[in-house]
Amino acid sequence: MNAIISASELASALAGGNPPVLLDVRWQLSVPKAAGEPSFDGRAAYGAGHIPGAVFVDLDRELASPPGAGGRHPLPDVAEFGAAMRRAGVSSGRPVVVYDGGQGWAAARAWWLLRWTGHPDVRVLDGGLTAWEGPLETSVPTPAEGDFEPAPGATGLLDADGAAALARSGVLLDARAGERYRGEVEPIDPVGGHIPGAVSAPTTDNVGADGRFRPAEELRARFRELGVSGGTEVGVYCGSGVSAAHEVLALAVAGLPAALYVGSWSEWSADPSRPVAVGPDPR
Repeated sequence: MNAIISASELASALAGGNPPVLLDVRWQLSVPKAAGEPSFDGRAAYGAGHIPGAVFVDLDRELASPPGAGGRHPLPDVAEFGAAMRRAGVSSGRPVVVYDGGQGWAAARAWWLLRWTGHPDVRVLDGGLTAWEGPLETSVPTPAEGDFEPAPGATGLLDADGAAALARSGVLLDARAGERYRGEVEPIDPVGGHIPGAVSAPTTDNVGADGRFRPAEELRARFRELGVSGGTEVGVYCGSGVSAAHEVLALAVAGLPAALYVGSWSEWSADPSRPVAVGPDPR
C-alpha cells in the first residue's frame, strides 16, 4: 500500500463505499514571533475551512506529550492517543487519510504514530490541503466513536542510545536544514550541531516546488546517494520528531523502511553529556 494519496484519489475514495476517516492536523513549528504577531492557530485554520468530514487533531496536545526531558514533542501517552483517535472516528477496519496545510510534517507525524501503534491503512494527502480542489466546509462533524486500540511497536522507534548506535552501524539521517546540522545557527535548541556520525538529509529535498513528494525512483536515488540501500538499517531525527516523520514517510514512498528518533535534537542537545559534532562532516 502506498503511504501517500493524491487529491483526486482521495476524492474518489470519499465517494466510495468505505470512505476513509479524515484527520486535519494543521500545525506550524513554534518559533519566536515579532511583537504583537499571533502564533499560528491550527484549530482556527480548520474552522475557517476544511475538507468535508475532516476532524481536527491537535499535534501539540494529542500527538505529543508536554515538552520535557524527552524533547519538545515526546511520544504521547498511548492510552490518551488511542482515546483521541477513537473520538476522531478512527477504527482498525477503516482507512485513514491525514492532511495538513501543505508542508506535510504534521500529517506525517500523525501517519507515523498511527502506523507505530498498529493501524494497517493510513495515508497522507500528498501536497496537503493546498492540493485539494474540492469543496471545503466550516461545520464541525461529530463522528461515531471509533474502535482503534493502539498496540505500539509496529514500526521502528529509536531512543538516544539507539540513534547513537545506528549512526555507527547503519545510516542516521538528520532531517533538519543544513545550517542547523552544521551548527551555524540554532534558533530553538540550546546547542547547535548534529549527532556524531549522522548524515545531513534535509527533508525539504524530498518534495518538489509544489510541496508534493518527488517520484519514488527519484527518492530512492537521493537516499542511495546518502548511503541508503535496500538492506541498510536507517534512522531519522530532526529537531523534535516532526519533520523527521516526514522523512520516514519519504523513505516509505521509496520503499525503504526507517526508524524514528522521536526525542531528536531537542532531547539530545539538552543532555550535556552527549557528544555534539559540528561542520559538514558527519563525524
